[in-house]
Amino acid sequence: MATHGAPVDRVSGVDTDASSSTRIAVLIDCDNVSAKHVGAVLEELASYGVPTIKRGYGDWTTSQLTGWKTELLRNAIQPVQQFANTVGKNSTDSALIIDAMDLLWQGNVEAFALVSSDSDFTRLATRLRESGKRVFGLGRRKTPESLRRAVDQFIFLEVLQEQDRRDEADAGAARREAGVPDPGPTSVDPTDDGPSSPAINLQSALTKAVNATSGDDGWSTLSQVGQHLSRAHADFDPREFGHQKLGSLVDEQPYLETRTEGNRKQVRIRQKRAATRARGTAKRTTAAGNANAPERTTGAEKPASSKAPAAQKAPAKEKAPAKEKAPVASRTTVAEAPAAATETAPTAPARATRSRRASSEVTAR
Repeated sequence: MATHGAPVDRVSGVDTDASSSTRIAVLIDCDNVSAKHVGAVLEELASYGVPTIKRGYGDWTTSQLTGWKTELLRNAIQPVQQFANTVGKNSTDSALIIDAMDLLWQGNVEAFALVSSDSDFTRLATRLRESGKRVFGLGRRKTPESLRRAVDQFIFLEVLQEQDRRDEADAGAARREAGVPDPGPTSVDPTDDGPSSPAINLQSALTKAVNATSGDDGWSTLSQVGQHLSRAHADFDPREFGHQKLGSLVDEQPYLETRTEGNRKQVRIRQKRAATRARGTAKRTTAAGNANAPERTTGAEKPASSKAPAAQKAPAKEKAPAKEKAPVASRTTVAEAPAAATETAPTAPARATRSRRASSEVTAR
């Protein structure tokens, strides 16, 4: 008789016991947050646990929340109606706070995600943390510092949007690198009673899952990717794409690369560095070839340049002796000049003495 242990997920290949996942209550202030952020918010929270409770609060009778209808249906978010009892007063905040305290005392979740940029939820965040719950805050960059400091982790919605665009860009680059055509629009079966829900974009889902769970080196384990896919896309099933297991599905994707470390399979986005490195090597090779040609020309010119200094040095050697002889001649002339003057000086007195002697003799006679 076969024994049955804990269920194993076909996607992640790991134990799917609910106690091993953090259950998160996602409470959205729809009057304060745009509907365009919902997908990125849920994708981000899937990295921290399983969003088991998803509620959106607002006055759905107003026209400013019209854009939320599609996102509420797509992401299975429960809308909570709260009429504005007084002009200028936001009763939505009160409804969200009351539900959060009810969930706290029920004890069905381990974490809360407050999606709002309103500082009125600062006290709620501190109260939930005092009860031992982990609190995530998600809002815009203009969110007051009081709310940002009151939660365990605050995530800017603008950062999530930028990350979402980068993931799409990475997916597109990897698709072009692998030569995979862009996915076309999802076809609708005319026999269906209603419009079909949009199919999962496999490449986008896998790219976001790998980026969300990868380390600094870009590698992520296959089990982590599977867990993220199960949390972010409850309807994800590799059999829908013709594979029994996630591992074989990942192996077939040209924009992903895999490796095995021990008994663990790892996956990452295929890097464009190989192609870039090849192009860089080709450029360096061409540059080296161009650089060698001038060097050979310079080598041929070196004998001529070496002769030029020899020709220039010869006159220098000839002039050096001439400069040395000039001082010798001048010194000789200067030395001889005193001698001549010495020989001439005694001649004049001798003549004067002889003249005086002759005069004396004449006088004596």
